[in-house]
Amino acid sequence: MRIPLPGAVLGYRANGAPILLIAGGATENFDSWIPVEYSSSVIQKVMQTSAVEALGQEVLMATNSRSTPRDSGSDIDHIAKGGAYGEDTNPNDAVTLVAQKFGRGYRIAEEDMNDSLANVINSKRNAWGTAYAKKFDNACLAATANKTTNSMAFDSLYYLLTQNDTSTGYTANAGITTSAASPSYAEYNTALGLYEAGDFFDEGETHALAHPDFKQALRGVLDSQNRPIFQESSGGFPGGGQGRTPAMIFGYPVRWSLGARLSASPTAKPTGHPIMVFCNPQYMYVGRRTTNPLNPEGTPEFQTIPANISPTDELFLKGRARRAFAPGAEQAFSILVDTSR
Repeated sequence: MRIPLPGAVLGYRANGAPILLIAGGATENFDSWIPVEYSSSVIQKVMQTSAVEALGQEVLMATNSRSTPRDSGSDIDHIAKGGAYGEDTNPNDAVTLVAQKFGRGYRIAEEDMNDSLANVINSKRNAWGTAYAKKFDNACLAATANKTTNSMAFDSLYYLLTQNDTSTGYTANAGITTSAASPSYAEYNTALGLYEAGDFFDEGETHALAHPDFKQALRGVLDSQNRPIFQESSGGFPGGGQGRTPAMIFGYPVRWSLGARLSASPTAKPTGHPIMVFCNPQYMYVGRRTTNPLNPEGTPEFQTIPANISPTDELFLKGRARRAFAPGAEQAFSILVDTSR
């Protein structure tokens, strides 16, 4: 048998490099080490934005509370020639916004700051923003208990629509439609009609806010021939259409929110029944309170407490926003509740 000489090619590595015979030593029979690559990205949940903040009427608050005058409207008479004018007796009042603080703190080890390629602080800010968007929407739209029970500064739209309001003439539950099964076409129509029949309906301003569970529910609405009623098409369909941007229902744009689920107390992780709100956002007031002259718009704020003044090697990150919410009038809203989910 012929013995190979030093330098002979004995095989090839995975990367294509030759394996050579080395004189006076063992045959090289291993491949090169494969380095592990690190990413500067952090695995996170999908970033969410608040549907209420996106659509609501922004009110900047220089104090903890702010009142907005509300005109209750007017009656009108027909008057005979030379007749006396009747005097209107509709009272005027105000809608009061009271700020509630939303916040969370995070401890971040100094080693994570120094040893990681990822921007840990930025990832926490994004996580804060997602949780805030869901909780704020839940607090504004879907908390079922009153503000006293929840230690909140304001009541949710759902709670207010379950109560009588003598100042606006609203009757408890008049604006709520409840579906025992997955909502039918008739129930969507009824819920929207409760809002459309009121004095606050404006076709050009009308929007729907809904939990994404309604995407599946809408796709499941069938006619007597088991054909989808809400057709998926870019051009829409008489009666409403899905599958376009923005999503539409009965010709009105839909804004999706993961906070639009009923919950006894405001939470970023609601598990109750999903709701769809039909509304005129001009009457959805969102207060922004700030005392920071560098942040006159009242956007969410973050503050870091350095590790070098902490008893542990940890940086502390605080995120906060002070917000208020109030509907201008209950009749500017209606809610459809899907109790099957």
